[in-house]
Amino acid sequence: MPFRFRGCFAIPRGWSLQHQFPHSSSIPLNFSSLPHASSSPHSLLLHNFLPWLENKASSTISSSLSIANSSYGKSLFASKTIQTGDCILQVPYTVHITADNLPPEIRYLIGEDVGNIAKLAIVLLIHKKLGQGSEWYPYISCLPLQDEMHNTIFWNESELEMIRQSSVYQETIYQKFQIEKDFLALRPVFESFCQSLGDFTCKDFMHACTLVGSRAWGSTNGLSLIPFADFLNHDGISEAIVMSDDDNQCSEVIADRDYVPGEQVLIRYGKFSNATLMLDFGFTIPYNIYDQVQIQFDIPKHDPLRDMKLELLQRYFAPPTKDVKGLKCSVNSFTINSSGKLFDMNWFSILFLINIGEVKSARGKGKGVPQSLRALARVLSCTTSQELYHLVVEAAQTDGRLARCPLQHTDNEIQAHKMLSSLFIQLIEERNATIMSLDSCDSSSLYESLPVRRQMARDLLHGELRILKSASTWLENYCFSLT
Repeated sequence: MPFRFRGCFAIPRGWSLQHQFPHSSSIPLNFSSLPHASSSPHSLLLHNFLPWLENKASSTISSSLSIANSSYGKSLFASKTIQTGDCILQVPYTVHITADNLPPEIRYLIGEDVGNIAKLAIVLLIHKKLGQGSEWYPYISCLPLQDEMHNTIFWNESELEMIRQSSVYQETIYQKFQIEKDFLALRPVFESFCQSLGDFTCKDFMHACTLVGSRAWGSTNGLSLIPFADFLNHDGISEAIVMSDDDNQCSEVIADRDYVPGEQVLIRYGKFSNATLMLDFGFTIPYNIYDQVQIQFDIPKHDPLRDMKLELLQRYFAPPTKDVKGLKCSVNSFTINSSGKLFDMNWFSILFLINIGEVKSARGKGKGVPQSLRALARVLSCTTSQELYHLVVEAAQTDGRLARCPLQHTDNEIQAHKMLSSLFIQLIEERNATIMSLDSCDSSSLYESLPVRRQMARDLLHGELRILKSASTWLENYCFSLT
Protein backbone atom coordinates (compact mmCIF):
# COMPACT_ATOMS: atom_id res chain seq x y z
CA MET A 1 0.00 0.00 0.00
CA PRO A 2 1.61 3.29 -1.15
CA PHE A 3 1.94 5.19 2.12
CA ARG A 4 5.22 6.85 3.06
CA PHE A 5 5.10 6.45 6.80
CA ARG A 6 7.49 8.03 9.27
CA GLY A 7 10.85 6.41 9.86
CA CYS A 8 12.47 5.43 13.15
CA PHE A 9 16.24 5.79 13.17
CA ALA A 10 18.51 3.49 15.11
CA ILE A 11 20.50 5.15 17.87
CA PRO A 12 24.24 4.88 17.16
CA ARG A 13 26.36 3.19 19.81
CA GLY A 14 28.02 5.74 22.05
CA TRP A 15 25.12 8.19 21.64
CA SER A 16 25.04 10.87 24.31
CA LEU A 17 21.94 12.59 25.61
CA GLN A 18 23.95 15.78 25.56
CA HIS A 19 24.36 15.54 21.79
CA GLN A 20 23.93 19.05 20.44
CA PHE A 21 21.56 19.73 17.54
CA PRO A 22 21.58 22.78 15.26
CA HIS A 23 19.24 25.41 16.65
CA SER A 24 15.75 25.39 15.13
CA SER A 25 13.72 28.57 15.19
CA SER A 26 10.46 28.57 17.11
CA ILE A 27 7.19 28.39 15.20
CA PRO A 28 4.24 30.41 16.54
CA LEU A 29 1.37 28.06 17.39
CA ASN A 30 -2.20 28.42 18.60
CA PHE A 31 -3.09 25.94 21.33
CA SER A 32 -5.74 25.40 23.95
CA SER A 33 -5.30 25.35 27.68
CA LEU A 34 -3.53 22.34 29.15
CA PRO A 35 -5.82 19.43 30.05
CA HIS A 36 -5.97 20.05 33.78
CA ALA A 37 -7.66 23.39 33.12
CA SER A 38 -10.83 21.63 31.92
CA SER A 39 -13.01 18.95 33.47
CA SER A 40 -14.72 17.73 30.28
CA PRO A 41 -14.66 13.94 29.73
CA HIS A 42 -12.44 14.33 26.70
CA SER A 43 -9.96 16.57 28.54
CA LEU A 44 -9.89 14.13 31.44
CA LEU A 45 -9.19 11.33 28.99
CA LEU A 46 -6.20 13.25 27.62
CA HIS A 47 -5.04 14.11 31.13
CA ASN A 48 -5.17 10.46 32.17
CA PHE A 49 -3.64 9.08 28.98
CA LEU A 50 0.03 9.26 29.99
CA PRO A 51 -0.52 7.73 33.46
CA TRP A 52 -2.49 4.91 31.80
CA LEU A 53 0.29 4.25 29.26
CA GLU A 54 3.03 4.38 31.90
CA ASN A 55 1.09 1.93 34.02
CA LYS A 56 0.72 -0.38 31.02
CA ALA A 57 4.44 -0.06 30.22
CA SER A 58 5.50 -0.34 33.89
CA SER A 59 7.96 2.51 33.28
CA THR A 60 8.17 6.29 33.05
CA ILE A 61 7.57 7.45 29.49
CA SER A 62 7.90 11.21 29.91
CA SER A 63 8.23 13.66 32.80
CA SER A 64 8.47 16.74 30.60
CA LEU A 65 5.53 16.44 28.17
CA SER A 66 1.76 16.68 28.42
CA ILE A 67 -1.08 16.25 25.92
CA ALA A 68 -3.39 19.07 24.88
CA ASN A 69 -5.37 20.17 21.86
CA SER A 70 -3.88 22.62 19.39
CA SER A 71 -4.94 23.93 16.00
CA TYR A 72 -3.26 20.79 14.63
CA GLY A 73 -5.27 18.36 16.78
CA LYS A 74 -3.89 16.50 19.77
CA SER A 75 -0.33 17.67 20.46
CA LEU A 76 2.46 17.40 23.00
CA PHE A 77 3.56 20.42 25.00
CA ALA A 78 6.45 21.06 27.35
CA SER A 79 5.19 20.68 30.92
CA LYS A 80 8.50 22.01 32.25
CA THR A 81 11.65 23.61 30.85
CA ILE A 82 13.32 21.42 28.24
CA GLN A 83 16.91 21.91 27.15
CA THR A 84 18.63 20.85 23.96
CA GLY A 85 19.81 17.26 24.27
CA ASP A 86 17.23 16.23 26.87
CA CYS A 87 15.54 12.87 26.34
CA ILE A 88 11.90 13.94 26.35
CA LEU A 89 10.18 10.58 25.96
CA GLN A 90 10.92 6.85 25.95
CA VAL A 91 8.21 4.45 24.81
CA PRO A 92 9.05 0.77 25.46
CA TYR A 93 8.57 -1.67 22.61
CA THR A 94 6.13 -3.56 24.86
CA VAL A 95 3.50 -0.83 24.32
CA HIS A 96 4.04 -0.46 20.57
CA ILE A 97 1.16 -1.73 18.45
CA THR A 98 2.33 -3.97 15.60
CA ALA A 99 0.93 -6.62 13.30
CA ASP A 100 1.84 -9.10 16.05
CA ASN A 101 -1.14 -7.71 18.00
CA LEU A 102 -3.48 -9.47 15.58
CA PRO A 103 -5.35 -12.34 17.26
CA PRO A 104 -3.80 -15.64 16.12
CA GLU A 105 -7.10 -16.90 14.70
CA ILE A 106 -7.29 -13.83 12.43
CA ARG A 107 -3.59 -13.74 11.58
CA TYR A 108 -3.88 -17.32 10.36
CA LEU A 109 -6.51 -16.31 7.77
CA ILE A 110 -4.53 -13.38 6.33
CA GLY A 111 -2.37 -14.14 3.30
CA GLU A 112 1.31 -13.25 3.12
CA ASP A 113 0.57 -10.76 0.33
CA VAL A 114 -1.24 -8.49 2.81
CA GLY A 115 1.10 -5.72 3.98
CA ASN A 116 1.72 -4.48 7.52
CA ILE A 117 -0.32 -1.30 6.97
CA ALA A 118 -3.42 -3.36 6.22
CA LYS A 119 -2.65 -5.70 9.14
CA LEU A 120 -2.26 -2.79 11.55
CA ALA A 121 -5.48 -1.30 10.18
CA ILE A 122 -7.27 -4.53 11.11
CA VAL A 123 -5.81 -4.31 14.63
CA LEU A 124 -7.26 -0.80 14.99
CA LEU A 125 -10.65 -1.90 13.65
CA ILE A 126 -10.83 -4.82 16.05
CA HIS A 127 -10.00 -2.72 19.11
CA LYS A 128 -12.34 0.05 17.99
CA LYS A 129 -15.18 -2.49 17.80
CA LEU A 130 -14.32 -3.75 21.28
CA GLY A 131 -14.86 -0.24 22.68
CA GLN A 132 -14.11 0.13 26.37
CA GLY A 133 -13.47 -3.59 26.52
CA SER A 134 -10.26 -3.10 24.55
CA GLU A 135 -6.94 -2.93 26.35
CA TRP A 136 -6.07 -0.08 23.95
CA TYR A 137 -9.30 1.89 24.45
CA PRO A 138 -7.64 5.05 25.88
CA TYR A 139 -5.39 5.19 22.80
CA ILE A 140 -7.99 4.25 20.17
CA SER A 141 -10.43 6.84 21.54
CA CYS A 142 -7.81 9.59 21.09
CA LEU A 143 -7.27 8.91 17.38
CA PRO A 144 -8.83 11.41 14.94
CA LEU A 145 -12.17 10.66 13.32
CA GLN A 146 -12.38 10.56 9.53
CA ASP A 147 -14.11 13.98 9.46
CA GLU A 148 -11.10 15.41 11.28
CA MET A 149 -8.61 14.15 8.71
CA HIS A 150 -7.68 16.00 5.53
CA ASN A 151 -5.69 13.40 3.58
CA THR A 152 -6.61 13.78 -0.08
CA ILE A 153 -8.13 10.30 -0.08
CA PHE A 154 -11.06 11.86 1.85
CA TRP A 155 -11.53 14.82 -0.51
CA ASN A 156 -14.65 14.98 -2.65
CA GLU A 157 -14.55 15.39 -6.42
CA SER A 158 -14.75 19.18 -6.42
CA GLU A 159 -11.94 19.38 -3.87
CA LEU A 160 -9.73 17.04 -5.91
CA GLU A 161 -10.30 19.27 -8.93
CA MET A 162 -8.26 21.93 -7.11
CA ILE A 163 -5.14 19.75 -7.45
CA ARG A 164 -5.81 18.07 -10.80
CA GLN A 165 -2.61 19.60 -12.26
CA SER A 166 -0.49 17.95 -9.58
CA SER A 167 0.64 14.33 -9.48
CA VAL A 168 -1.12 14.12 -6.10
CA TYR A 169 -4.41 13.86 -7.98
CA GLN A 170 -3.49 10.59 -9.68
CA GLU A 171 -1.66 9.30 -6.62
CA THR A 172 -4.83 9.84 -4.56
CA ILE A 173 -6.90 7.84 -7.02
CA TYR A 174 -4.27 5.09 -7.04
CA GLN A 175 -4.04 4.98 -3.24
CA LYS A 176 -7.81 4.73 -2.93
CA PHE A 177 -7.87 1.96 -5.52
CA GLN A 178 -5.21 -0.02 -3.65
CA ILE A 179 -7.06 0.27 -0.33
CA GLU A 180 -10.32 -0.87 -1.94
CA LYS A 181 -8.44 -3.76 -3.54
CA ASP A 182 -6.99 -4.80 -0.17
CA PHE A 183 -10.44 -4.55 1.42
CA LEU A 184 -11.91 -6.94 -1.13
CA ALA A 185 -9.05 -9.37 -0.50
CA LEU A 186 -9.68 -9.18 3.26
CA ARG A 187 -13.47 -9.28 3.11
CA PRO A 188 -13.62 -13.07 3.76
CA VAL A 189 -11.62 -12.49 6.96
CA PHE A 190 -14.03 -9.77 8.09
CA GLU A 191 -17.04 -11.92 7.27
CA SER A 192 -15.65 -14.82 9.30
CA PHE A 193 -15.69 -12.70 12.46
CA CYS A 194 -18.64 -10.41 11.77
CA GLN A 195 -20.78 -12.07 14.46
CA SER A 196 -18.25 -11.45 17.23
CA LEU A 197 -16.78 -8.15 16.05
CA GLY A 198 -19.47 -6.67 13.84
CA ASP A 199 -19.28 -5.73 10.18
CA PHE A 200 -16.36 -3.68 8.79
CA THR A 201 -17.10 -1.48 5.79
CA CYS A 202 -14.65 -0.29 3.15
CA LYS A 203 -15.02 3.21 4.61
CA ASP A 204 -13.97 1.88 8.03
CA PHE A 205 -10.99 0.09 6.52
CA MET A 206 -9.92 3.17 4.54
CA HIS A 207 -10.04 5.29 7.68
CA ALA A 208 -7.98 2.74 9.61
CA CYS A 209 -5.40 2.41 6.80
CA THR A 210 -5.04 6.18 6.67
CA LEU A 211 -4.58 6.36 10.44
CA VAL A 212 -1.80 3.79 10.20
CA GLY A 213 -0.22 5.41 7.15
CA SER A 214 -0.13 8.82 8.83
CA ARG A 215 0.85 7.76 12.36
CA ALA A 216 2.97 4.61 12.19
CA TRP A 217 6.75 4.49 12.20
CA GLY A 218 8.84 2.09 10.17
CA SER A 219 12.09 0.64 11.47
CA THR A 220 14.24 -2.46 11.20
CA ASN A 221 11.70 -4.11 13.49
CA GLY A 222 8.87 -3.44 11.06
CA LEU A 223 5.92 -1.06 11.24
CA SER A 224 4.46 0.06 14.55
CA LEU A 225 2.13 2.57 16.15
CA ILE A 226 3.84 4.29 19.09
CA PRO A 227 1.25 5.69 21.50
CA PHE A 228 2.03 9.14 22.93
CA ALA A 229 4.95 9.66 20.51
CA ASP A 230 2.50 9.87 17.63
CA PHE A 231 0.94 12.98 19.17
CA LEU A 232 4.11 14.88 18.23
CA ASN A 233 3.51 17.19 15.27
CA HIS A 234 5.78 17.87 12.29
CA ASP A 235 8.25 20.68 11.75
CA GLY A 236 10.17 20.37 8.49
CA ILE A 237 13.25 22.15 9.86
CA SER A 238 13.43 20.26 13.15
CA GLU A 239 16.36 17.94 13.75
CA ALA A 240 14.47 15.90 16.36
CA ILE A 241 13.28 12.48 15.21
CA VAL A 242 11.92 9.30 16.75
CA MET A 243 14.82 6.89 17.26
CA SER A 244 14.93 3.17 18.03
CA ASP A 245 17.10 2.11 20.96
CA ASP A 246 17.33 -1.66 20.53
CA ASP A 247 19.66 -2.02 23.52
CA ASN A 248 17.03 -0.57 25.85
CA GLN A 249 14.09 -1.86 23.79
CA CYS A 250 12.39 1.51 23.40
CA SER A 251 11.73 4.39 21.02
CA GLU A 252 12.88 7.80 22.17
CA VAL A 253 13.10 11.45 21.17
CA ILE A 254 15.93 13.85 22.00
CA ALA A 255 15.08 17.57 22.05
CA ASP A 256 16.85 19.50 19.29
CA ARG A 257 16.32 22.88 20.98
CA ASP A 258 15.17 24.52 24.21
CA TYR A 259 11.45 24.70 25.09
CA VAL A 260 9.67 26.75 27.73
CA PRO A 261 6.67 25.35 29.62
CA GLY A 262 3.49 25.45 27.51
CA GLU A 263 5.35 25.47 24.18
CA GLN A 264 4.44 22.80 21.66
CA VAL A 265 7.22 20.27 21.06
CA LEU A 266 7.82 19.33 17.42
CA ILE A 267 9.81 16.72 15.51
CA ARG A 268 10.47 15.99 11.84
CA TYR A 269 8.57 13.05 10.34
CA GLY A 270 10.92 13.01 7.37
CA LYS A 271 12.10 15.19 4.48
CA PHE A 272 8.67 15.17 2.87
CA SER A 273 7.27 17.39 0.13
CA ASN A 274 3.83 18.95 0.44
CA ALA A 275 2.61 16.37 -2.07
CA THR A 276 3.56 13.60 0.37
CA LEU A 277 2.35 15.49 3.44
CA MET A 278 -1.14 16.14 2.08
CA LEU A 279 -1.51 12.67 0.55
CA ASP A 280 -0.27 10.62 3.50
CA PHE A 281 -0.51 12.92 6.54
CA GLY A 282 -3.33 15.35 5.73
CA PHE A 283 -1.58 18.71 6.04
CA THR A 284 0.84 21.02 4.22
CA ILE A 285 3.52 23.59 5.07
CA PRO A 286 3.25 27.10 3.55
CA TYR A 287 6.89 27.12 2.37
CA ASN A 288 8.25 23.60 2.16
CA ILE A 289 11.97 23.32 1.37
CA TYR A 290 11.47 19.68 0.34
CA ASP A 291 8.82 20.34 -2.31
CA GLN A 292 8.97 18.43 -5.57
CA VAL A 293 7.20 18.41 -8.92
CA GLN A 294 6.50 15.43 -11.13
CA ILE A 295 7.14 16.19 -14.79
CA GLN A 296 5.42 13.97 -17.32
CA PHE A 297 6.68 13.28 -20.81
CA ASP A 298 4.79 11.34 -23.45
CA ILE A 299 6.53 9.70 -26.39
CA PRO A 300 4.16 10.32 -29.33
CA LYS A 301 2.86 7.17 -30.96
CA HIS A 302 3.73 8.62 -34.36
CA ASP A 303 7.41 9.08 -33.42
CA PRO A 304 9.27 6.71 -35.80
CA LEU A 305 11.99 6.25 -33.15
CA ARG A 306 9.52 5.50 -30.36
CA ASP A 307 10.44 1.83 -29.91
CA MET A 308 14.16 2.56 -30.03
CA LYS A 309 13.85 5.34 -27.45
CA LEU A 310 11.81 3.16 -25.13
CA GLU A 311 14.37 0.38 -25.40
CA LEU A 312 17.19 2.79 -24.52
CA LEU A 313 15.24 4.19 -21.58
CA GLN A 314 14.64 0.70 -20.25
CA ARG A 315 18.28 -0.27 -20.72
CA TYR A 316 19.93 2.85 -19.30
CA PHE A 317 17.40 4.19 -16.80
CA ALA A 318 15.79 1.04 -15.39
CA PRO A 319 17.46 -0.62 -12.36
CA PRO A 320 17.50 -4.41 -11.92
CA THR A 321 14.07 -5.82 -11.07
CA LYS A 322 15.14 -6.68 -7.51
CA ASP A 323 15.77 -2.98 -6.79
CA VAL A 324 12.22 -2.02 -7.70
CA LYS A 325 10.51 -4.05 -4.97
CA GLY A 326 9.08 -1.92 -2.21
CA LEU A 327 9.72 1.44 -3.87
CA LYS A 328 7.03 3.94 -4.78
CA CYS A 329 5.46 3.54 -8.19
CA SER A 330 2.89 5.50 -10.16
CA VAL A 331 0.01 4.33 -12.27
CA ASN A 332 0.69 4.12 -16.03
CA SER A 333 4.06 5.76 -15.64
CA PHE A 334 7.58 5.29 -14.53
CA THR A 335 9.19 7.62 -12.07
CA ILE A 336 12.79 8.75 -12.09
CA ASN A 337 13.99 10.51 -8.98
CA SER A 338 16.58 13.27 -8.86
CA SER A 339 19.42 10.75 -8.83
CA GLY A 340 18.17 9.28 -12.07
CA LYS A 341 16.91 5.95 -10.74
CA LEU A 342 13.87 4.40 -12.34
CA PHE A 343 11.23 3.03 -10.01
CA ASP A 344 8.61 1.41 -12.19
CA MET A 345 7.39 1.39 -15.78
CA ASN A 346 4.04 0.76 -17.41
CA TRP A 347 2.73 2.11 -20.68
CA PHE A 348 4.63 5.03 -22.14
CA SER A 349 4.41 8.06 -19.85
CA ILE A 350 7.58 9.32 -18.19
CA LEU A 351 7.45 11.07 -14.84
CA PHE A 352 10.42 12.92 -13.42
CA LEU A 353 10.81 14.39 -9.94
CA ILE A 354 12.55 17.74 -9.58
CA ASN A 355 13.63 18.89 -6.13
CA ILE A 356 13.64 22.65 -5.50
CA GLY A 357 17.02 22.33 -3.80
CA GLU A 358 18.56 21.20 -7.05
CA VAL A 359 17.67 24.28 -9.10
CA LYS A 360 20.01 26.73 -7.41
CA SER A 361 21.68 28.65 -10.20
CA ALA A 362 19.52 31.01 -12.24
CA ARG A 363 22.39 31.69 -14.67
CA GLY A 364 22.41 28.28 -16.29
CA LYS A 365 25.62 27.25 -14.55
CA GLY A 366 26.40 25.16 -11.54
CA LYS A 367 23.87 22.78 -10.00
CA GLY A 368 20.66 23.44 -11.89
CA VAL A 369 18.03 21.20 -13.48
CA PRO A 370 18.94 17.56 -12.66
CA GLN A 371 21.26 15.93 -15.17
CA SER A 372 18.95 12.93 -15.45
CA LEU A 373 16.09 15.10 -16.67
CA ARG A 374 18.32 16.85 -19.17
CA ALA A 375 19.60 13.48 -20.38
CA LEU A 376 16.04 12.32 -20.84
CA ALA A 377 15.24 15.41 -22.90
CA ARG A 378 18.29 14.79 -25.11
CA VAL A 379 17.12 11.25 -25.83
CA LEU A 380 13.55 12.26 -26.57
CA SER A 381 14.60 15.15 -28.83
CA CYS A 382 16.64 12.93 -31.16
CA THR A 383 15.21 12.81 -34.68
CA THR A 384 17.44 10.15 -36.28
CA SER A 385 18.64 6.70 -35.30
CA GLN A 386 22.21 7.90 -35.90
CA GLU A 387 21.82 10.49 -33.13
CA LEU A 388 20.60 7.82 -30.72
CA TYR A 389 23.43 5.48 -31.75
CA HIS A 390 25.95 8.24 -31.07
CA LEU A 391 24.56 8.61 -27.53
CA VAL A 392 25.04 4.88 -26.93
CA VAL A 393 28.65 5.00 -28.18
CA GLU A 394 29.35 8.09 -26.08
CA ALA A 395 27.97 6.36 -22.97
CA ALA A 396 30.23 3.34 -23.56
CA GLN A 397 33.26 5.61 -23.87
CA THR A 398 32.53 7.61 -20.70
CA ASP A 399 30.86 6.51 -17.45
CA GLY A 400 28.16 4.33 -19.02
CA ARG A 401 25.34 6.80 -18.44
CA LEU A 402 23.30 7.83 -21.47
CA ALA A 403 23.17 11.40 -22.80
CA ARG A 404 24.96 13.01 -19.86
CA CYS A 405 27.14 15.20 -22.10
CA PRO A 406 25.87 18.12 -24.20
CA LEU A 407 24.82 17.11 -27.69
CA GLN A 408 27.44 17.51 -30.42
CA HIS A 409 25.47 20.14 -32.31
CA THR A 410 24.66 23.22 -30.28
CA ASP A 411 21.33 23.72 -32.04
CA ASN A 412 20.25 20.23 -30.99
CA GLU A 413 21.34 20.86 -27.39
CA ILE A 414 19.33 24.08 -27.33
CA GLN A 415 16.34 22.34 -28.87
CA ALA A 416 16.37 19.59 -26.25
CA HIS A 417 16.40 22.11 -23.41
CA LYS A 418 13.78 24.32 -25.07
CA MET A 419 11.53 21.27 -25.14
CA LEU A 420 11.85 21.16 -21.36
CA SER A 421 11.40 24.90 -21.08
CA SER A 422 8.16 24.90 -23.12
CA LEU A 423 6.79 22.12 -20.94
CA PHE A 424 7.66 24.06 -17.77
CA ILE A 425 6.01 27.20 -19.14
CA GLN A 426 2.84 25.23 -19.85
CA LEU A 427 2.81 23.79 -16.33
CA ILE A 428 3.43 27.25 -14.86
CA GLU A 429 0.45 28.68 -16.76
CA GLU A 430 -1.80 25.82 -15.62
CA ARG A 431 -0.89 26.27 -11.97
CA ASN A 432 -1.21 30.04 -12.16
CA ALA A 433 -4.72 29.65 -13.53
CA THR A 434 -5.71 27.22 -10.79
CA ILE A 435 -4.27 29.42 -8.04
CA MET A 436 -6.22 32.39 -9.42
CA SER A 437 -9.43 30.35 -9.32
CA LEU A 438 -8.70 29.30 -5.74
CA ASP A 439 -8.25 32.93 -4.76
CA SER A 440 -11.48 33.91 -6.53
CA CYS A 441 -14.78 33.95 -4.68
CA ASP A 442 -16.75 33.53 -7.90
CA SER A 443 -16.13 29.80 -8.27
CA SER A 444 -19.26 28.15 -6.85
CA SER A 445 -17.65 24.69 -6.76
CA LEU A 446 -15.11 25.91 -4.21
CA TYR A 447 -17.83 26.69 -1.70
CA GLU A 448 -18.24 22.93 -1.24
CA SER A 449 -14.66 22.51 -0.07
CA LEU A 450 -13.35 23.05 3.43
CA PRO A 451 -11.20 26.20 3.86
CA VAL A 452 -8.31 24.11 5.24
CA ARG A 453 -8.31 21.99 2.08
CA ARG A 454 -8.33 25.06 -0.17
CA GLN A 455 -5.31 26.31 1.74
CA MET A 456 -3.60 22.94 1.36
CA ALA A 457 -4.20 23.11 -2.39
CA ARG A 458 -2.70 26.61 -2.46
CA ASP A 459 0.38 25.49 -0.51
CA LEU A 460 0.90 22.55 -2.87
CA LEU A 461 0.48 24.56 -6.08
CA HIS A 462 2.53 27.53 -4.86
CA GLY A 463 5.38 25.16 -4.00
CA GLU A 464 5.23 23.47 -7.39
CA LEU A 465 5.02 26.86 -9.09
CA ARG A 466 8.12 28.02 -7.24
CA ILE A 467 10.05 24.98 -8.44
CA LEU A 468 8.86 25.26 -12.04
CA LYS A 469 9.74 28.95 -12.21
CA SER A 470 13.24 28.37 -10.87
CA ALA A 471 13.78 25.51 -13.32
CA SER A 472 12.40 27.54 -16.21
CA THR A 473 14.71 30.44 -15.42
CA TRP A 474 17.70 28.10 -15.27
CA LEU A 475 16.84 26.60 -18.66
CA GLU A 476 16.30 29.99 -20.25
CA ASN A 477 19.72 31.17 -19.11
CA TYR A 478 21.39 27.91 -20.11
CA CYS A 479 20.01 28.16 -23.67
CA PHE A 480 21.07 31.81 -23.84
CA SER A 481 24.61 30.87 -22.78
CA LEU A 482 24.88 28.54 -25.80
CA THR A 483 24.00 31.21 -28.38
